Amino acid sequence: MALSGRVKILLSGVAGFVGYHLAKVLTSKGFHEVVGIDNLNDYYPVSLKEARLADLGNPPGFRFLPMDLANREAVLELFAEEGFDLVLAMGAQAGVRYSIENPAAYFSSNLAGFFSLLEGCRQFPVKHLIYASSSSVYGRSGEIPFSESQKTDQPVSFYAATKQCNEVMAHAYSEIYKIPATGLRFFTVYGPWGRPDMAPILFASAISQGKPIKVFNHGKMRRDFTYVGDVVKAIVRLMDCPPTASNGPSPCRVCNIGKGAPVDLMDFIRTLERHLQKKAVLDMHPMQPGDMEETFCDISKLQELIGYHPKTDLDTGIGEFVEWFRSYYES
Repeated sequence: MALSGRVKILLSGVAGFVGYHLAKVLTSKGFHEVVGIDNLNDYYPVSLKEARLADLGNPPGFRFLPMDLANREAVLELFAEEGFDLVLAMGAQAGVRYSIENPAAYFSSNLAGFFSLLEGCRQFPVKHLIYASSSSVYGRSGEIPFSESQKTDQPVSFYAATKQCNEVMAHAYSEIYKIPATGLRFFTVYGPWGRPDMAPILFASAISQGKPIKVFNHGKMRRDFTYVGDVVKAIVRLMDCPPTASNGPSPCRVCNIGKGAPVDLMDFIRTLERHLQKKAVLDMHPMQPGDMEETFCDISKLQELIGYHPKTDLDTGIGEFVEWFRSYYES
C-alpha cells in the first residue's frame, strides 16, 4: 500500500545522528507530521544531542517527546494516542566496542526497545515500519561484497547480535501480523553532526590537537563509507515503497544501504588531513575484538527498489564534515 497525502510519522532516535538528519529533511518538506522521540542517554555527551534538537527547532508539524523505548507502556500509549501511519525506528544503543563493556545497555535498548515498537505496530497497525539494522550482522562472512542473501548467523559483537535479532523479530511480526517492514543494514555512515565515538570525529579531534590517533589492524582496513545525506534520501524514498506479501511469504525485507565502494582507512585519514590542513600522528594497534577488516556492500537491491545511487564522493563528504566539525568544536 503506497502512502499518500499528509503522513503521520513516529521517528525514534530523533536526537541521534541519522535520526536528526532524517527529521531535518522530513520537516523541511512541510507535508509530514513528525513525532520525534529519544531517551537522550549519556552514551556520548547529551549536549550534542541537545544541539541537534536545537538546530531542528520547532518547525510546523514537528514535536519532540523524551521517551525511553524500553518503557513499553509509554510507547503503547503513544501509539494509541497518535495513530501513526509510518514508523522510522532509528533509535538504538550504538557502538560495537561499547557492547563489549556494557552488553546490558544493548539488551534494554536494542531488544526490549525494539519489541516495544513492534508491539505498537501490531496493536495499532501502521503502513510501513523502517528500522535501522547494521552491516555488522555480516560478521565473519567470507563473501565480499556483502549481499542480503548471505547468512548472518556469526556475529562478532553483541551489538551485531542485537541487530540480527531485530531482523528476526521484525520478520516474525511481519509473517504473523502482516506488518510491512524494511530493515536497513547501514554501512559506516558519516557526515556533519556525527557521533563522537566514531572515526571521523575521533580522528579529526586528535589531528586538530596534534594528538596520536589509534589506527587498528595497523591501518589495513577498508570501510564502505556512506554519506549521511545519501542515506536520508534513500530512507525518504523507501517510505512510499512498503513491501507486500507479493514480494515473498511475508511483507518483510532487509536492504544494504552503503556507497558500494569501500575506501582504505589510510585514504580516509589522508583525506581528513588534507581538509584539516594538518598531518596525523599515527598510533598503530592490532585488530580490536568485534571489528571487521573490510565492509563492502552490494547495493543492487536498493537500486532496483528506489533507483538508489549514492552521489557523494569521499572528498566532498569529508569536506562537509570538516566544515561542520570546525563550526561546532572549534568556534
